[in-house]
Amino acid sequence: MSKIKKNFELQGLEIVDTSTEGKAIAKHENLVVFIEGAVPGDVVNVMVHRKKNSYAEAKVTKIVKPSKDRTEPKCEHFGTCGGCKWQSLSYATQLYYKQKYVTDAFTRIGKLTYGDVTPILANKEPYFYRNKLEFSFSNKKWLTNEEIKNGVEVPNKNALGFHIPGLFDKILDINNCYLQAEPSNSIRLAIREYAFKNNLTFFDIRNKVGFLRTVIIRTTSTKEVMVVISMFENNEEDMKALCSHLKDKFPQITSLQYAHNPKGNDTIQDLEIKTFSGKDHITEEMEGLKFNISAKSFYQTNSEQAYELYKVARGFAQLKETDVVYDLYTGTGTIANFIARDCKKVTGIEYVEAAVKDAFKNSENNGIKNTFFAAGDMKDIFTYEFVNAHGNPDVIITDPPRAGMSPEVIAVMLNLKPSRIVYVSCNPSTQARDLALMEHLYKIERIQPVDMFPQTAHVENVVLLTLK
Repeated sequence: MSKIKKNFELQGLEIVDTSTEGKAIAKHENLVVFIEGAVPGDVVNVMVHRKKNSYAEAKVTKIVKPSKDRTEPKCEHFGTCGGCKWQSLSYATQLYYKQKYVTDAFTRIGKLTYGDVTPILANKEPYFYRNKLEFSFSNKKWLTNEEIKNGVEVPNKNALGFHIPGLFDKILDINNCYLQAEPSNSIRLAIREYAFKNNLTFFDIRNKVGFLRTVIIRTTSTKEVMVVISMFENNEEDMKALCSHLKDKFPQITSLQYAHNPKGNDTIQDLEIKTFSGKDHITEEMEGLKFNISAKSFYQTNSEQAYELYKVARGFAQLKETDVVYDLYTGTGTIANFIARDCKKVTGIEYVEAAVKDAFKNSENNGIKNTFFAAGDMKDIFTYEFVNAHGNPDVIITDPPRAGMSPEVIAVMLNLKPSRIVYVSCNPSTQARDLALMEHLYKIERIQPVDMFPQTAHVENVVLLTLK
C-alpha cells in the first residue's frame, strides 16, 4: 500500500492521460493520481489534497517540463473559473482525447464489439460557440489569488458570474467570457454596472436575502437575443427599471423577460416568466426550418455544431418515406421536425411540458403535419399502450440526458425491435452502459463523435444500431 497521504508532495510525475472530467492522469507506483492544472505530456510536481486506496487527487505546484501540446490560455479567469479547463491544451490534442474517451468507454465500460470510430467532427470555432450562458449574482464574491496577495480591502463583495467549483455560495466575478459572442459580455457588464450604481442587492444564498439572483442570455444564428433575469425578493418596480435600462441600451435584445424565484434552487422550469418587451421566445433556423425557443426550452447550446450533429443523426437513420420514427427526449422537437420531411410520421416524447408546446409550435410554424409530441416522464409515456396508439417504430432516435436511459425504456425499445436505433449522447460512459444492454439484439454499425464544447472534456457521440 502506498505511503502517500494528504499534503504529501510528489515530484517529477509525467502526465499520461486525461479523465472523463478533464483532469490529468499520472501514475505513481500502483497509484493513479488525478491532477488539476496539468495536460498530457507535462512533467509536474504536485501536492496531494485527497487520498483513497486506489487513487489520489492533487494540484500542480510546479511545471517541471511543459508538454509540447500545452498552449497559453486565452481567458484571464482560467484556473479559477470552473469552465474551459482545457484552454491550456491545443485544440488538436483536445480532439484526440475526446475520441479516445469514446473508444475507452465502449471498450472498458460497455465491453462492446464495434468497428472503427469515425474521426471526430471538429468545431469550426474553438471560442464563442455557445448560444446560452447562465450567470449568478452573489454578495459573496470569490477573491482571486492576486487580490488576496495584494491584501487590498475589497469593499464591494458583489459579483455576477460563475460558481466556483465545489462552493455553492461563492461566485467568480467575470470580466470577459470567451464562450458566447457579443452582445453577451456587454449585457452582463451593463447589468452589473446598473446594479452597482443603483444599489441593487445581490442574492445571499446562505441567509436567503437579496434582490438579483440569476441572468440567462441566449442568442441565435439569426441574431436574436433573449435575456431572462430572476429575482429572489419580489420587487417589480426595480426589476422593470432595470429591464427598461437594458431595453434602451441594447435594442438588439428581441426577448426581455424576468421571473420571481423564491425557491431553494435556481431552476426556472416551474416559475412564471413575464415578458417585459419583445417576444416570449427567440427563433433559430436550420435548413429553412425555424425553431421557437422559449425561456424554459432545451436547445443544443452550440447552434452551428448542432446542425452538424443532426445531419449525422439523420444520415444514420437512413429514413424512407414509409418509416414511422420515434424521437425520444425530443426537447423542442428540433430533430423530429428536422427529419419529418424524410419519413411518414415522427412521434416525439419529452419531459418538459414547455418544450413540447414549443415542439408543436415549431411543427405548425414550418407547415409540418406528420409530427406528434407528448409530455411526461419517458418511462411513463413510452409504453406499449402508447405505441399501439401511435404506431410501431421502424426507427428510434434517442437523445437522453447525461444519466442515459432507464432500464424500463431500454426494455420497451428492445421489445419493439425497430430496424434501426440512432443513439445520440452527451455522455459516452452511460451510452456504453446502455448499449451493453442492447448488444444481444443490435449490432453497432457506425460511431461518430462530435465536438460540441471546445476547451472542455465533454464530447457528443452518435451511434447507429441495426437489428441483428
